[in-house]
Amino acid sequence: QVQLVESGGGLVQAGGSLKLSCAASGRIFSGYTMGWFRQAPGKGREFVAAITWSGGRILYADSVKGRFIISRDIAKNTGYLQMNSLKYEATAVYYCALAGEFITTAQAMGYGTLYVYWGQGTQVTVSS
Repeated sequence: QVQLVESGGGLVQAGGSLKLSCAASGRIFSGYTMGWFRQAPGKGREFVAAITWSGGRILYADSVKGRFIISRDIAKNTGYLQMNSLKYEATAVYYCALAGEFITTAQAMGYGTLYVYWGQGTQVTVSS
């Protein structure tokens, strides 16, 4: 059993930066995938970025490519999402999630239904 706890959300002006953290309890194997998703008010869940725990594969949504950076620290059992040049449209609750070793393609990393463990979410609000 793995538990995920996000932190780092808050209020930031457009153009600013925030770094989200996702602390995981329990064993994470190298083949696992950690993803970040977001859900804006009145909208569905949206994929943001994902990384295999080995670090060998990373996927970004087109909307954040070049501005967001996903990473992980194996020793700390923690994943990160560095968000730069934030836009108003980034306002949402951000969730980290963990999938087992059955995600084997880059495309599948974006499928939220394949993620088993989810954090409680952290609010990110970007003021215009």
